[in-house]
Amino acid sequence: MSATDSMQEYLAEAYRLAYYQPNDPYVSTSSLAEALKVSAPAVTRMVQRLKDAGYLDHEPYRGIILTPAGEREALANIRRHRLVESFLVNVMRFDWHEVHDEADSFGGVVSDTVVERMAVMAGNPRRCPHGEPIPSADGVMPRVRDLPLSEVEPGAEYVISRVNTHDGERLAYLGELGLKPGKHFRLVARAPFHGPLQLDLDGANTMIGYELAGVLRVCSQDEYELV
Repeated sequence: MSATDSMQEYLAEAYRLAYYQPNDPYVSTSSLAEALKVSAPAVTRMVQRLKDAGYLDHEPYRGIILTPAGEREALANIRRHRLVESFLVNVMRFDWHEVHDEADSFGGVVSDTVVERMAVMAGNPRRCPHGEPIPSADGVMPRVRDLPLSEVEPGAEYVISRVNTHDGERLAYLGELGLKPGKHFRLVARAPFHGPLQLDLDGANTMIGYELAGVLRVCSQDEYELV
């Protein structure tokens, strides 16, 4: 059976969770429920549907793992969502804090042909506006290597890789500071005991709290280019 929109949403979230835990391809149903903000019984029912359809396997005490068919559906959904976000920002001039929910509602009704035209119009981006990698049209996901800003060493140059939040207020504030994916900066100092961080941003000192720094992932320029 073909995957419905809700099935694709579960598959995409399971893929995203597994992607950022490369040493363990299994995803727990509890983490999936938490990520999707749904109840445990709802996840149990959907997991059974997806298993019956051949999109995943479920092993007790280990969790779920996507089959090749499940990965294809997940990557198609992720590509569509992130390209729609890129189109909304790069072409329609929405701000980056406005597009996640819009892409969720809009992305489910556009065809693959329209999505690929959006990709061209948006400049064939390799990352979405929030820095997440965009799978290729043939289903290859680039590997991202980055670390939380709150954990890296002061004195070095970094690039904002991506953000680990969809909270509109946080994204708007980070945008006001100029801390968006692709931005270069130097980490000057980090106060002890989870104190604030001092950044050199375009020659100006910028302070950011430890908690907010934790949602920013950073890397080198080569790593940002996904080479």
